[in-house]
Amino acid sequence: MVWTLVVPVKPLAAAKTRLAAGAAGLPGAALALAFAEDTVAAALACGSVHDVAVVTDDGPAGARLAALGARVLPEPPGRGGLNAALAHGARVVRARRRTGVATLNADLPALRPTELGRVLDSAAEFPRAFLADAAGIGTTLLAAAPGKELAPAFEGRSRARHRASGAREIELSDVDSVRQDVDTEADLRAALALGVGPRTAALVSALPLSGRAAD
Repeated sequence: MVWTLVVPVKPLAAAKTRLAAGAAGLPGAALALAFAEDTVAAALACGSVHDVAVVTDDGPAGARLAALGARVLPEPPGRGGLNAALAHGARVVRARRRTGVATLNADLPALRPTELGRVLDSAAEFPRAFLADAAGIGTTLLAAAPGKELAPAFEGRSRARHRASGAREIELSDVDSVRQDVDTEADLRAALALGVGPRTAALVSALPLSGRAAD
C-alpha cells in the first residue's frame, strides 16, 4: 500500500517550549522548523509514501516545507486543536484520492525512510494501527486503511487511547527513528545518537548542548 502522510506543524512561535525553557535555553522555534524539515524530507524519500500533506497556519514553516515537496493545508476553520487538524487533513487528502492515510509527528529529526517504510508496511495489515513513541506513552504515527476513519486521539497518553479505540499497536523492533520524537533536551540527545537529518545537525552544531553525539 502507498500512503499519504498528514503532518501537523503548530505555529513556530509556540513550538518546542520545553526545549526553550530548559537549562540550555535552546531555540525552540528554530529547532521545531529544522525537525519538521528533516521529518518531511525523510518521509518524502520513503518508497511507501505517495505524498505528504502538512497542516499548518504558519506561513514561513509552510513555505519551507512546500519547497521540499509537501502539500500545505490550512488548519480547519475554528481550529479545535491537534486532533481536529489531523482529521481535517485526512478528509482533505481523501477528497482528492482514495488512499491509506497516516499521521506522522513533525518532530522526528532522526527519521529514516527505510524504517518508516517498515512501519507503514506493518500498518497496512490492519484497518487502523499506531506506533508508540520512545517513551511508551504517546504516539508518533497513526494509520488508517482506505475507507477507515483515522479517529486521532493524540496528546498526552495517546498510546492508551489509540489502543482503547481499537487501533492495533505496531510492535516492530529496530524502528527507533520513527519512535524518537523530541520534546526535551534528553530527547534531542537521543535523536542525535541515532543520527539526525542535515538541517537539525547544522543547527545543533552551533548550540550549547551537553552530551552531543557525533553525526
